Amino acid sequence: MSLPVTHIPPRPSTGHPLGDAATQAFAEDAGPERALLDDCVHCGFCLPTCPTYVLWGEEMDSPRGRILLMDLADKGEIGLDASTVRHWDSCLGCMACVTACPSAVQYDRLIEQTRAQVEERFDREGSDQRFRNALFAVLPHHRRMTLVAAPLVAYRASGLQRLVRRSALYRRLPVRLRQLEALSPIVTWAALREQAPAHSAPAAEPTLRVAMLTGCVQRAIFGDVNAATARVLTAYGCEVVAPREQACCGALELHAGRQRSAKERARALIWVLDDPSIDRIVVNSAGCGSTLKEYGEMFRDEPSLASRAEAFAAKVCDVHELLAELEPPAQLRPLEISVAYHDACHLAHAQGVRSQPREVLTSIPGVTLREIPDAAICCGSAGIYNLINPEPAAELGRLKAAHVRSVAPDALAAANPGCLLQISANLGAEGEPIPTFHPIELVDASLRGEDAAGFLARRRALLKSAGSAT
Repeated sequence: MSLPVTHIPPRPSTGHPLGDAATQAFAEDAGPERALLDDCVHCGFCLPTCPTYVLWGEEMDSPRGRILLMDLADKGEIGLDASTVRHWDSCLGCMACVTACPSAVQYDRLIEQTRAQVEERFDREGSDQRFRNALFAVLPHHRRMTLVAAPLVAYRASGLQRLVRRSALYRRLPVRLRQLEALSPIVTWAALREQAPAHSAPAAEPTLRVAMLTGCVQRAIFGDVNAATARVLTAYGCEVVAPREQACCGALELHAGRQRSAKERARALIWVLDDPSIDRIVVNSAGCGSTLKEYGEMFRDEPSLASRAEAFAAKVCDVHELLAELEPPAQLRPLEISVAYHDACHLAHAQGVRSQPREVLTSIPGVTLREIPDAAICCGSAGIYNLINPEPAAELGRLKAAHVRSVAPDALAAANPGCLLQISANLGAEGEPIPTFHPIELVDASLRGEDAAGFLARRRALLKSAGSAT
């Protein structure tokens, strides 16, 4: 099923090239790898899977078109100007094209390598650069995120959010500010304070010893999901360590082209989580897991760290991958609900993890799974995309919400914090709110013997307290 879309053009990129980038887009021995560019045979299988091509129907806003621009730039036939940067900026990095490509083109690596050069060699103008800097001054820092999230929770809990969203003033806010407000986390004070314990052990002898990534956005806003993950892992027989000193994995910066700072965060995380006694490194956030699995590639040119990073990456698994390997515990109790499962792009396309979350959900007695039409199309979150390109992101969010509603589920499950924020904001636009959960929350609810009706009612009431943001 496909829905009609409104033509919303990409936000123009403004700025100017630095140094010789006007005539030579990429620095020598930098930018997208020639061998990877040559893999593309321009067949066009990627076009119908690309969200921006679906929205605009423009060749240069498809993976094939963007690769052509990379190729021309690499050959020195075009420089790094605002028009070219705009097409690369408009890419969500969802990697649906990677799944669709019959030639196994590594578009994910190509766009990351290209964006790294854009950030090095293109001087963004004024408010755009300040806005991006402000985002990265907060998002990768869980303590700063918590400081921002706390007043937003108060804003909703006080009823002020509903009043603001009903006012004429709301429509007059700048679109980026309105998008920031629309994505305000709809969580409780208790959820904001809850954290995964530094150490958890099962009652019996553990089958595995695992380290758990707590993340930055996940730790600051969805601390209750981290806590639920630790409980579920111990119920499945794992000993869990979640070191307090760990910080951001670098995913947000890597996907935005800020390669240097991303590598520094990755290096620090390896030092914290790398332990010979650890069997697996478990991740419950799709974008983070995708990046951790890339650490070997990230440090391949650093002899002092290359082998260690590769061994580290080999231990990384998504939490659903691990749970699907293990025997479900006997204490899983019925949870009579129908669930629409959303494939987070960095889980399905980047990691190839599709069946395992579904296996985990359907292992819960009483859960009925409902598949979403056009599931491969991104919801519009895509790291910081919905903040820097709010109009097309909102359109994709509305499409995703409409597809979710078309299967009439009791709840939606998604394994990425950005997806949960984005889809929640759009599911609250009309009609009865559809509660959203991380799949692990549903497993945890089953283990605790939650009553399905009360469990859903509490989350619906929370969503209603915010009011509509559209």
